This record gives sequence, structure tokens and C-alpha cells, in this order.
Amino acid sequence: MRRRCRSWAGWWPGRTASTSWTCCVTAACRACSAGCAPPPRWAPSCARSRQVYGPAKQGACFGYTKQRGLHFQVITVKTSTCAPVIVATRLRKGSAGSGKGAASLLREALATVRAMGVTAQIIVRADSAYFSHKVVEVCRTAGARFSLAVAVVKKIREAIAGTGEDAWTPIQYAAAVWDADEERWVSDAEITEVPFTAFTSKKKAFHTTARLIVRRVKRLNPKSVPAGQAELFGVWRHHVIFTDSPFVLAQAEPMHREHAQVEQVFSDLEDSALAHLPSGKFTVHAAWLTLAATAYNLTRAAGHFASVFHARARTGTIRRHLINIPARIATGARRLTLHMPQLWCWTDDFTDLWTATGQRMLT
Repeated sequence: MRRRCRSWAGWWPGRTASTSWTCCVTAACRACSAGCAPPPRWAPSCARSRQVYGPAKQGACFGYTKQRGLHFQVITVKTSTCAPVIVATRLRKGSAGSGKGAASLLREALATVRAMGVTAQIIVRADSAYFSHKVVEVCRTAGARFSLAVAVVKKIREAIAGTGEDAWTPIQYAAAVWDADEERWVSDAEITEVPFTAFTSKKKAFHTTARLIVRRVKRLNPKSVPAGQAELFGVWRHHVIFTDSPFVLAQAEPMHREHAQVEQVFSDLEDSALAHLPSGKFTVHAAWLTLAATAYNLTRAAGHFASVFHARARTGTIRRHLINIPARIATGARRLTLHMPQLWCWTDDFTDLWTATGQRMLT
């Protein structure tokens, strides 16, 4: 017998647009706050330039990518068990700097998440474009922690130079090997931390003392060095984080590296609505970006209700499995009926999604 899914014609789409949006972000954020170990973490305020080809498009300019495009910022929230959910977006002209307006957008995003009922600790993670006293001030005003990448400038190099060789700790990294006898990692990557006061060129009220976490990696890959051509003196590349994270060094550093997962959000957006920007009007594209984020969150909500697998799957996978379904549509008695195949492999997941949104399954 085939399964039939019924809903009132003309009513279900409206319910999806309102109820599922609320369920999407609120349920995701409640999942973030549940357990609080580790606490909710931000896939940070990140920016991406989207290439356009029409020189007449409003706001289209050449930016750091050397391509004509429009620039947009996205802020997401996630935990170690949930995929990111978008909570704030902003469209700017193509020549806008990555960190421009980040503090005000972050303030809106933090207020939005708190309004959803999230009471757990929030850690704001971002790359070096957002390392500014304004971003730190917004974090501390909102009661959030911060973990910001820092460009390796002269002052940072001086702080690193004052660190002794015995202060560095090997970590699990690419090609690392665990030494069971000495209970340590044998690795080409090492970390340390030093106290540091940032923004000393600003007013004294903006001076911020926190932890400067440094990861160093050997500049040359040993596998690519010809025999007999090794370095005379080892040279390191340094990656620096400025943070007030409550976690210990061995946890805080890899947690910050996870902020790169926001690139998956950009990939999902560009695999759907942001595959192109169809209008010549800047305001239309701003609305298009908002709708793209809404569609992303609704798809995330569908995956969250369907199964554990779909809760972490890419939105393209969710669309293929649960939205573009092999159903025959029939109408009758002012209702839409979806006739489903009996041996469809995603039947159970779709049933969970369908019933979670208040619909009925008839068999």
C-alpha cells in the first residue's frame, strides 16, 4: 500500500514559511544550549565576495578578489553536534572591506540569539579581518567570549620572540604521531600562549588584556624537501589567536580552527539561491540574500526534524532526499495528497519530518 500525505491546499505553504522558520532557529539554538559542553560557538562574522558580470549592477565593484562582485557578511551559530544556522546577513558593495560594519552586525546577531532563549556561553570566532576593539567591545557588552585571529605584525612577532623553547607544546596536527611512552604528540605543529594587551594605540578604555595563543608550523613540508636539501635552521610559520576563552590551551586552539566551517555555509548558499544574483538593483539583491538565508534555515530545520544524518547533511543533500521527492500529487476535497512509493529509502525520515510539522500520514 502506498503512503499518502495530506494537507490543506493553500494552507501548508504559509505554515511552512512561519512555523518552520521559528522551529528552525529556535530548535537549533536550544540544541546548542543543551548540555553546554562545549558551549555554543560562533562560526563567525565572515564575508564573501560574489562575482557578477553586469557592470550596470548597483554596488558591483572590484574588491580584494580582483573580480567585479557584491560583498556580503554572514553570521551563523553552531555547536559541535549541530550544523550552522544563519542568524544575520548584510549585503555591501563589492569594494567594501571584510570587517566593515562587523561590530554592528554582530551586535544584532547576539541580540537575536539571546532573544531566542539561549542562555549558554557564546564564543565569537572570527578571522583577522574582524580583529578590532569595536568587535571586542560588542562581545563583552553582550556577555560573550571572543576568539579572534590576529595578523602577525611587529608587535605580535616581539611577543612571540620572548617565548622560550620549553614553552611550546606539540599538538595533534597533520602527520602527527602519538608517543605512548612519553604520552605526548610528536608533531611539526606546536602551541603556546602568552598574556597580551591589545589595542594600546586606542583610548585606555579600549585596552584589552587576554590570552595570545600561538600555533607554529614548520614552513617546509619534509615530504617535499629533496634528500640532502633540508634547512640548516628550522623556520616556522605562526598563526595567532587573541582570546578570552575559558578553555585550556589544548582545547581553545583547535576550537578556534573550527571557525573555518563557515565556508561550508557559503558553499551551500552558492549551491542554491546565491548561484547567481539576478537583478540590477542593490535593494533587490539585499532581499535576495535574506531570502537565501531563510531558505537555508528552513532546509536546516527540515534536516533537523528528519533524522540525525540530515541534521548535519549539506542542504543540497536534504533537497535531494526530502524536498525533491518521488511523489504523485493528487487533489480532492480541497486537499493535496502526495502518493509516496512504498519502498522509498527515505520514507522514515520524510515521515518524521512530515509529522513534526503538524501534518498527517495515511497508510
